[in-house]
Amino acid sequence: MNGAHDLGGAMGFGPVEPEPEDVRFHAGWEPLVLALTLAAARPGCWSIDESRHARESLPPPVYLTLTYYEIWLAATEKLLVTHGLVGADELEAGRPLRPRADAPAALDAGSVARVLATGAPTERDAAGTPRFAPGDRVRARVMHPRGHTRLPRYVRGRSGTVEAHRGTHVLPDARAHGLGECPEPLYTVVFTGPELWGPDADPTTTVSVDAWESYLEPV
Repeated sequence: MNGAHDLGGAMGFGPVEPEPEDVRFHAGWEPLVLALTLAAARPGCWSIDESRHARESLPPPVYLTLTYYEIWLAATEKLLVTHGLVGADELEAGRPLRPRADAPAALDAGSVARVLATGAPTERDAAGTPRFAPGDRVRARVMHPRGHTRLPRYVRGRSGTVEAHRGTHVLPDARAHGLGECPEPLYTVVFTGPELWGPDADPTTTVSVDAWESYLEPV
């Protein structure tokens, strides 16, 4: 969706300030939110795509005034209420008001690292021949879906070159809304800076985007 999260190329938000890779948290409560988000997903009521959509669909005045982990917390609360694991009244009260919903047993500490490392692979068997191959020129479709998508706004309508075929993967646009996996070929497409930002862009800049087949059309 064209939400407040899709800020690539937007002006007025200040410079991007990269941080050292080992700087992951800025306050003591942030690791707790990360742990809560992962634990809340344990019952399997939602996919990673639905969780991303929950964050992206926060109202812009809310999204743009929250910090990174505040956004995660707001989205997790939204998912818990939507799937009936927690009531909105319980969030307001800050305590349970009824017996808890059935859920899988909590992971023991020794299993957490293994489960996180295993993840939830999205690659699936191919159902046909990929439409594109490395070296093909393609254009990102101009699309404005009301639901979830992984195609950034700033590449839509722009032409690039397929760098690699990454196999067949679950389509986030479908799974985020409970519409099944709808697996499609996935490609890495490289766009030049001038193609994206115009003649004033650094000609040596390139941007690589992983794009599902339905996002692309041949040039």
